[in-house]
Amino acid sequence: MNKPKYLYKSEEFLKIYEFVSEGPKGRIKKMVQYTDTGTENVYNLAFGDYDEETKNINDGSITNNGDSTKVLATVASTIYAFTEKYPNAWIFATGSTAVRTRLYRMGITNNIEEIKTDFEVYGLTTETNKWEEFIIGEDYEAFLITKKIK
Repeated sequence: MNKPKYLYKSEEFLKIYEFVSEGPKGRIKKMVQYTDTGTENVYNLAFGDYDEETKNINDGSITNNGDSTKVLATVASTIYAFTEKYPNAWIFATGSTAVRTRLYRMGITNNIEEIKTDFEVYGLTTETNKWEEFIIGEDYEAFLITKKIK
């Protein structure tokens, strides 16, 4: 995505990414993690504040650091890096709350043309509980993203 983003660091397998959000609430460490789901080539995208105590992602925290667009652009940039290493991956993503899932849907909607140049995007419909190609304006419970074969 052609939006400002934070620099991140990752381990060698490109499954864990860390970066720092900077804003009125200070410097807040964020983490993105891709984990196997048990289904071949399907990975869950987990994202949130890094909890120093538990050494895990806290996907329930509300930072309100005034940089949500930059944070989401950074998360999106990890998808590019991850699928470069794992080109056959399908990435499953949903918010920890309905509000966050809506935020992700809005992020996809606002950048769909750019996203579609490199990825196929599907949404899990709330009405039929089936996957469909992402449609602007539809409500979805979750998303699947995979790199386009060129």
